[in-house]
Amino acid sequence: MAERLKNQASAYLRQHAGNPVDWWPFGDEAFEEARRRDVPVFISIGYAACHWCHVMAHESFEDPGIARILNRDFVSIKVDREERPDVDSAYMAATQALTGQGGWPMSVFTLPDGRTYYAGTYFPPRQLQGTPSFSQVLEAVSGAWQDRRSEVERSAEQIAAHLASNQAANRNLLGNLTAAVPPADAGAGSAEALDAAVEALAAAEDSEYGGFGGAQKFPPSPLLRFLLAHASSGSLTAGTAAALAERTLMAMALGGIYDHVGGGFARYTVDRRWQVPHFEKMLYDNAQLLRIYAHYSRQAATADLKSLALRVTSGTARWMAAELGVAGGAFASSLDADTLVDGHRVEGATYVFTRAQLEAVLGAGSAALNLLELDADDGASHRLPGSTLRLRAVPDEAQARIWDDARTALAEVRSLRPQPERDGKVVAGWNGLAIAGLADAALALADAGLAEDWMLLAAEAAAGYLLDVHWDGRTLRRVSSDGQAQGIEGLLEDYAGAAEGLFALYAATGNTRWHNAAQDLAAAAVERFLGPEGLSDTAQEPEQIRQAQGGYTAANPLDDAVPSGTALLAGVLLSSSSYGGPGRHRELAEGLTAHVRRAGPAIPQAVGWSMAVQRFILDGPKELVVTGTDPDAVGRLLAAGRGAGGPGLVIAHGKADGVGLLQGRETQAPALAYVCRGMVCRRPVDSVPELEAELAAGR
Repeated sequence: MAERLKNQASAYLRQHAGNPVDWWPFGDEAFEEARRRDVPVFISIGYAACHWCHVMAHESFEDPGIARILNRDFVSIKVDREERPDVDSAYMAATQALTGQGGWPMSVFTLPDGRTYYAGTYFPPRQLQGTPSFSQVLEAVSGAWQDRRSEVERSAEQIAAHLASNQAANRNLLGNLTAAVPPADAGAGSAEALDAAVEALAAAEDSEYGGFGGAQKFPPSPLLRFLLAHASSGSLTAGTAAALAERTLMAMALGGIYDHVGGGFARYTVDRRWQVPHFEKMLYDNAQLLRIYAHYSRQAATADLKSLALRVTSGTARWMAAELGVAGGAFASSLDADTLVDGHRVEGATYVFTRAQLEAVLGAGSAALNLLELDADDGASHRLPGSTLRLRAVPDEAQARIWDDARTALAEVRSLRPQPERDGKVVAGWNGLAIAGLADAALALADAGLAEDWMLLAAEAAAGYLLDVHWDGRTLRRVSSDGQAQGIEGLLEDYAGAAEGLFALYAATGNTRWHNAAQDLAAAAVERFLGPEGLSDTAQEPEQIRQAQGGYTAANPLDDAVPSGTALLAGVLLSSSSYGGPGRHRELAEGLTAHVRRAGPAIPQAVGWSMAVQRFILDGPKELVVTGTDPDAVGRLLAAGRGAGGPGLVIAHGKADGVGLLQGRETQAPALAYVCRGMVCRRPVDSVPELEAELAAGR
């Protein structure tokens, strides 16, 4: 039994290799076994950092009695949602359709062809407050298969039809991508839609605590990218967008969702005040927020806000490198929510401090204690053994120094505690986002006089890992483990996410290796994911998933915690065309984001990244070429351009090898800067004030 899972790339699957349950990985063999035995399929979906996944594993999947039922009456499949988001997405839609809610662990029962007929999330080992026990569920679901097969078939058919209608709606939202958008019409209605989206967000904001909605609160990372992009535009709602972004970013930077001792962000908070996190830390969150705080630091209204943003940027990058870095230069997926203490999993045990513990480390009269907002009941209200650490207000320079000394002392104490486990699998798309974050963070810190050169080196190491391990020049693999690519081909979000990171790294370094590889990935993504039926999230969707979705291939343009593959691809294709790639790439970028004219005002939180790309399209996008023989002079112009150009600025510098935007613009002058749109450039300038004026003129 253990043989099937013990060598999987996913740490989550390997954690279950010793269960008495006869687990299979997701694949044709498992479903063929179900057909051969004439039994239904049980699909359990979770991920390594998930607290309740561990709970259900201990309560049920380690129980020999439950294992006997599963092994007798089902073929059981274990899925890591991070490794297989295509599987997770299809069955999450089914679970939500059946129960009205979703989450992990997800428990799905299907026919041998993959269609769902029953689903839920966590089931307890014993009946609890009206919730049936897991064994009761298993007996009922198996009994329905054996005794009421026709009802089961009808239920599966109805659920598949419902999911088919969802996929049809997604395709309708995307529209016909094969029809070229006339340049004169490409932006028609887009500016108004983006303004309306900002107004809708202002109405939905939690004006008291920042962010949008109530508990639970997740970082709205793709949306923040749009708000910062819009804030640097000349739109009438630019000021509103800037204020919305600032309030959310500062609330998170001060709150318990940010780890004020070790750096990095938790996945979400269970309350609306950003105080009490669910303690798992994900690469995809931190990679995006690293980049966002770096961009915000250039727009911050005061020196103290800028300083805090830069400290969060640096702290997040250092946490990523220290806690998620793997051999070869890439980044692992996550840290667990739980810590193993005396043989028991305790959520948040590594991170929280009681007041007595803080006073023991810092001293009872420490000025650092006055900077903190602590729970009066030492965490009793949320059943944690102490408080998460939160800052009362944005610190000034003197307070920041006090806290930095305190943070160092607390980090030393915390390092002696048991630490959470890590899911070491490397995900291509998330590493692309991490590369972009590190590249932009390195530049923001350097331009602020806080150079941390290691960040750019770390970005280059991760990029080299992706190209050496995941990409063979034709196919990108989604995951690797211990330096070996394993499992499925990358999804659309992987190709586009990797290219996004490589374009950002090229803009930071001028090294054409990264530019050329990004162009190759962009071309491969168009070839593999855009076909006669339109866009697809997968290059080769499993037949079982297609059956589950009523015969449709998935193409979801809406963001989740990570930007959608559609939105990422649109941004990559816009960058590709701006650097001199195929002109069709710009047309496709316009087509891939045309849906924001409808979706932006109606559901802005679901299309943040696409709205950011549409904002960049409306702005030109702005392109900056800097060439010259004096590295210092070139560097000054590049820094000025980054400061004045906004987050959508496309930057080309270095050798022209393969970069169309640089062709014919080499010079023997110390430094020249060209501001361009659509590769059509204005006269070159050679001073910082002239360049800043050129960039401001287009707003």
